[in-house]
Amino acid sequence: MIKKIPVHLLEPGMYVSDFNAGWLNHPFAFNSMLINSEADLAKVRAAGIRELFIDTDRGRDVGDGVPTAAEASRESAEQLDRMATTSRPVVAEARVSLAEEMNRAHVAYGEATRVIRNLMDDIRLGHQVELASTRPTVERIVASVMRNSNAMMTMRRLKSLDDYTFLHSVSVCAMLVTFSKVVDLEMNAIHDLALGALVHDVGKMRVAQAVLNKPARLSEEEYRHMKSHVVLGSDYIRQLPGIPALALEPLELHHERYDGSGYPRGLKGDEISQVGRMSGIVDVYDAITSDRVYRKGMSPAAAVQKLFEWSKFHFDPALTQVFVKSVGIYPVGTLVRLESGRLGVVIEQSDAHLLTPRVRVMYDAKRMHYIAPEVVDLSRPMGAGGADRIVGYEIPDKLGIDVSRFLL
Repeated sequence: MIKKIPVHLLEPGMYVSDFNAGWLNHPFAFNSMLINSEADLAKVRAAGIRELFIDTDRGRDVGDGVPTAAEASRESAEQLDRMATTSRPVVAEARVSLAEEMNRAHVAYGEATRVIRNLMDDIRLGHQVELASTRPTVERIVASVMRNSNAMMTMRRLKSLDDYTFLHSVSVCAMLVTFSKVVDLEMNAIHDLALGALVHDVGKMRVAQAVLNKPARLSEEEYRHMKSHVVLGSDYIRQLPGIPALALEPLELHHERYDGSGYPRGLKGDEISQVGRMSGIVDVYDAITSDRVYRKGMSPAAAVQKLFEWSKFHFDPALTQVFVKSVGIYPVGTLVRLESGRLGVVIEQSDAHLLTPRVRVMYDAKRMHYIAPEVVDLSRPMGAGGADRIVGYEIPDKLGIDVSRFLL
């Protein structure tokens, strides 16, 4: 049986089936292992892990009163649902339609990917770089988000497996701008932090390439080396002229954690600036929803549930709720399964609550074939163009469905 336990109940002889730490490269070769010693326990605690899963069929059990994995997941989902249905979502008003903005977002996203790839290549090769050249690209990303944030958010959902480091940088930039728009930061501040978000991982170009590109989980020594990218990036960027102070915050603070378990400085709570706390949330969300060579990314729905769980310790709970409400439990572009057995692509968030978006229904999952596309507003009552509800989500690749065909 799989149970979820707080780390203080972990003892030698227990078998960890999942370290529940998708937001970090924990210092173990595998995501499951038998805890053999106090030294193993010390490593788990030092990694900042607060809750994890054990398999009682493969190791020692724990006392009564500990939930099974299914019970813990159900409780977390119910808490998330209560948050979704009792609070009006934070929906940033779109100035233009998604259809109008998609092409401009596509161009801006592609341009930003080329710019950050060239910048990082220059840093890796020891060439002189000029951050001022990235400003036009940053301005185009900000402008696109201000017109319709869903367009840029949808672009990050369609990114490929290749060039993760570059695509991650652009996605974090776009999402942090969207987040900043929701919390109503000033435009000058948004431009500065967008620049910082775009270059937040440049320190990775000063990490050994064998470690950076390793197609598997890092060893303990490799993990320590990888963590140095924050300081290496900060040292490099601070030497460049004209860097706004706010631009340094996403770079220097995106791995700090609300409970003090992060790095490189182990800052805690409000010791981390608001932009730093926002950057940590965004960085993790993109990381766990992205496909990597050694693992498949989570669906957005699973990712927001994990963020919600982890916000008990690692992330600012209030800001996490704002972020979840802004992107939605089922973001635009998510393939969802409806109670009727049909599948549909989320095309717009609801003004009512997070569980009732507008969906373009286009597939009969029972008969396994496409049907005539139909827009269903799940916030409307039965018989008024609604008449269905989401019961889960699907992985488009498994069904061979190209969701981009049905977004517009």
